[in-house]
Amino acid sequence: MRHPCGQPPHLSRETWQHGGVTAATHSSLFPRESDGGQIVTPPRDADAVLDGLDPEQREVATALHGPVCVLAGAGTGKTRAITHRIAYGVRAGILQPASVLAVTFTNRAAGEMRGRLRQLGAGGVQARTFHSAALRQLQFFWPKAVGGELPRLLDRKVQLVAESAARCRIRLDRNELRDVTGEIEWAKVTQTVPADYPAAVAKSSREAPRDAAEIGQIYGMYEQLKRERSVIDFEDVLLLTVGILQDRHDIADQIRRQYQHFVVDEYQDVSPLQQRLLDLWLGDRESLCVVGDASQTIYSFTGATPDHLLNFRTRHPSATVVKLVRDYRSTPQVVHLANGLLNQARGRAAEHRLELISQREPGPEPVCAEYADEPAEAEGTARRIRDLIAAGVPAGEIAVLYRINAQSEVYEQALADAGVPYQLRGAERFFERQEVREAGAALRGAARFGGNDSLLDDVVELPSQVRAVLSTKGWTTEPPAGSGAVRDRWESLAALVRLAEDFVRAKPSATLADLVAELDERAAAQHAPTVQGVTLASLHAAKGLEWDAVFLVGLTEGMMPITYAKTDEQIEEERRLLYVGVTRARLHLSLSWALSRSPGGRASRRATRFLNGLRPGSVAPGARGAAPGAGGSVERAGAVRRKRRGPVLCRVCGKTLTDAGEMKLMRCEDCPSDMDEALYERLRDWRADQAEQLSQPAYCVFTDKTLMAIAEAVPGSAGELAGIAGVGSRKLDRFGADVLAICAGEERAEADRDS
Repeated sequence: MRHPCGQPPHLSRETWQHGGVTAATHSSLFPRESDGGQIVTPPRDADAVLDGLDPEQREVATALHGPVCVLAGAGTGKTRAITHRIAYGVRAGILQPASVLAVTFTNRAAGEMRGRLRQLGAGGVQARTFHSAALRQLQFFWPKAVGGELPRLLDRKVQLVAESAARCRIRLDRNELRDVTGEIEWAKVTQTVPADYPAAVAKSSREAPRDAAEIGQIYGMYEQLKRERSVIDFEDVLLLTVGILQDRHDIADQIRRQYQHFVVDEYQDVSPLQQRLLDLWLGDRESLCVVGDASQTIYSFTGATPDHLLNFRTRHPSATVVKLVRDYRSTPQVVHLANGLLNQARGRAAEHRLELISQREPGPEPVCAEYADEPAEAEGTARRIRDLIAAGVPAGEIAVLYRINAQSEVYEQALADAGVPYQLRGAERFFERQEVREAGAALRGAARFGGNDSLLDDVVELPSQVRAVLSTKGWTTEPPAGSGAVRDRWESLAALVRLAEDFVRAKPSATLADLVAELDERAAAQHAPTVQGVTLASLHAAKGLEWDAVFLVGLTEGMMPITYAKTDEQIEEERRLLYVGVTRARLHLSLSWALSRSPGGRASRRATRFLNGLRPGSVAPGARGAAPGAGGSVERAGAVRRKRRGPVLCRVCGKTLTDAGEMKLMRCEDCPSDMDEALYERLRDWRADQAEQLSQPAYCVFTDKTLMAIAEAVPGSAGELAGIAGVGSRKLDRFGADVLAICAGEERAEADRDS
């Protein structure tokens, strides 16, 4: 039985439903331009632009004078509010389209804003990212301000950073190079010059990827090389625009005559450099509308800060402040859990948190699931996802979100085994990552020539061999400090070490060659073409997105919050990251964690502190007993399932099986097989046809191991076929008749009749 997580007290409909306003998301009031290929008719007049807005959104839309600050919680329709504000001003004749500049942070968000404005009849408004707006101005005014053509924009600064490090006689590997490049970007958006970098790092409690003085030296050389070669980088676009506007008042006045009204989306993510540029665009005017949510500040490592949002009323005492708290995205149950997370938050951002009120019908309670180990957590997640898909939830409306990309591999494998298509967002598939490919090549070489490798002379145990080989690729017993590319690389290599430990536990006699074969098989199963499927993504990559069903996984101390989050500010940002994850869910929400890493391991882990008082049976911080609504016990799905199933025995030698592939075959890998090879090939041909018809990878029909098990058992009835691991009720209904016909030698009968 599942137990609800963060169950709220009974809410009456009047508590969360307000007046039947039009939903802020997925509105049909103004359909997409692509709907049916028809041209969308804009609203007939200014008043029609306001139709369907809730009272607070309408207040935003009609507040066209003076500074305006919109504090907009997750799912409250902030983009809807500000685009209707601009459109209302344009249609009412108060704002001239060409005089409005709306800025945001991604090309996707800017494109969405432009599309909505066109639908509302305000197509002449400029909606751009900070960088694209600044680049246009820089290109136009450079000949007048400096003379000649604008210096060439660097395509990839990492190459020049590498050369700068070499000039400084500092050696950087590929991952250190990425991290140092990121540090230079951070320094520039925080307006830190090379000489001040070490002090700035110390002051910010930032974990530098290597000695701060060395990074400052590389940074200085990088700037010198750019000047010598007359090139600029992405951050220079903002810096140079700022410089021109500060030095040339005539140019600044010309831009201010052009743009008289400014709108800034995601204002909590503004960097000091972007704020400086915005101040110069504005001059001494106050025709500014900013929109943001301090509780969704999760990019401070890039220089983003919510301080500008939090200080807006201080800087603009006459500002109109509107709070959007009606959540149209998530059910009351999801919203209650999200509010509970923020109620425990501390710090300045937490003081300005928004208490969301769901506008949707009640839905299922969020589910908390505790598992014995990580593979059980992944398998349980995959099983629940398969059930949701069978119940009618599209695979594309489901997401699995985790803290770091290295966590994806076990979920890639579990979904592949369950026949569920998936796609990764913001990262390469595990076995396609550069460090994993390099590690695989090193392990393959060691397996082939290990007898002549002094590295393995005194190493006998398989995991020790793997550690020895991967130590040449950057793996260490202790993780590197801080985050970044070096940490990401280490996490991927550590995942391979864990795979080796799990593999030898299931197969004690395994050799390095056996492990390499296992890794190759896993890689082959996961190298299928990308298809429409379940989204796998990190929490950072999920910002700005939403799904019907969200699975938040790996929620243990050390992962959430991450181990390198040390200060109170860093811990609170981790809490906000979990809040962002929770608020991605519209209807179904699952939160899970595992007590140990590997099957049979010591249950030393505990669920994240952020769920204390919110998950069943837990105690809120500072409370003496379990929090209200948190009674009952957590579903211990992995442990219960494994205990009920009992041991699986080899049907040849009787040995207990622990390897997943062997359990599917019901025999040891080394035991003799009585597989019908011809039948196996016919099944593979049939599977290929099915996969092509369904536009899915072959493993989504049946995995190789399942086909082998079928070819060995040669089932003659639906009951016998259902008894084979990997053939669930859904696949039995869908493919059972075909498979049984193939086993009976009748696979072409239907095709022959059709012809």
